[in-house]
Amino acid sequence: MRIWANTLVKNEDRFLWFSVMSVINQVDKILIWDTGSTDATISQIQKIKKLYPDKVDFRQVGNVTAESFTRMRDEMLQKTLADWVILVDGDEVWWDEEIQKVIKLIRTQGNELESIVNIYYNLVGDIYHYQEKSAGMYEIDDQKGHLNIRALNTKIPGLHVANPHPQDAYFDKFGIPIQQRDPKKRIKLSGPNYFHLTHLVRSTLQNNEVPKRSMKLKYEIGNRLPYDFYYPEVFFRPKPILGKRWKDRIFYDHLSKLHLKK
Repeated sequence: MRIWANTLVKNEDRFLWFSVMSVINQVDKILIWDTGSTDATISQIQKIKKLYPDKVDFRQVGNVTAESFTRMRDEMLQKTLADWVILVDGDEVWWDEEIQKVIKLIRTQGNELESIVNIYYNLVGDIYHYQEKSAGMYEIDDQKGHLNIRALNTKIPGLHVANPHPQDAYFDKFGIPIQQRDPKKRIKLSGPNYFHLTHLVRSTLQNNEVPKRSMKLKYEIGNRLPYDFYYPEVFFRPKPILGKRWKDRIFYDHLSKLHLKK
C-alpha cells in the first residue's frame, strides 16, 4: 500500500519545517511544491530535500491565483502515484502517535476505506491557546467542529480538486464532495490528531504576499493549554537555524525551553 503526501505552500517558514518533518518518516514520498515564496520557505524545503533526496519531490511552480492554485493542487493529486494521499498543509503539525494511527489504518483497511477524518487543535493568538470545540464549523456526517479529511484513497472514481482557493475541495467524478460519499467507507479517528496553526503568523515576512492570509489571523484569548501539555514531538528534535532574524531564534529557543520544563 503506497502512501504519498501532498504539500502546496507559499511563505510558510515559521512552521513548514515542523509540518513536513512530523510526517515524512511515515510516508513513501512527499510532493512539496512552492508557489512563489519570498521568505525562508524554499531554503527549508531544500534542507529537507537534502536529508531525504529520494523521498521529496520539490518543485517551484511560480506565483498562482486563486483559480490556478486549485489547478496546481489538482495537478499534484494527479501526479500522486500512490494508493492513498495524505494532505499536509504548511500549518499542520502532527504528533508521532497520531500520524502513525493514520498509516496503520491505511495499511490494514485501506482497500475498504475511502477517507479518514481527523480532529485538530485550532490554535489562536500563540502556541499556548486554542479555540473551543464549539467554534469549529466543519461538518462531516453527524459531527461538527475542528475536523477535516486529511487522508484519501486515490482510487475514488474521478477524484479531483475544484473551486477557487480557499474554497477548494476534493470531489468525485460526479462532483460529489468526498465528505458526502458513503459514510461506511469513512472512519473518524479520536483526537485531536494534529496542531492547526492557520490563525497564527506563519511567515517571518511582515508582508507575506499571500492572498487572504491576513484575514486568517485571530487574536482571540482562547483556552490556555495546560502547563504540562504534551506538544508534538517534532518541535523538540534537531533542526537548522532557519533564518538570521532574532525573532526566529527567540521563537525556537522558547520552544526548547518549554520542552526542558517538562
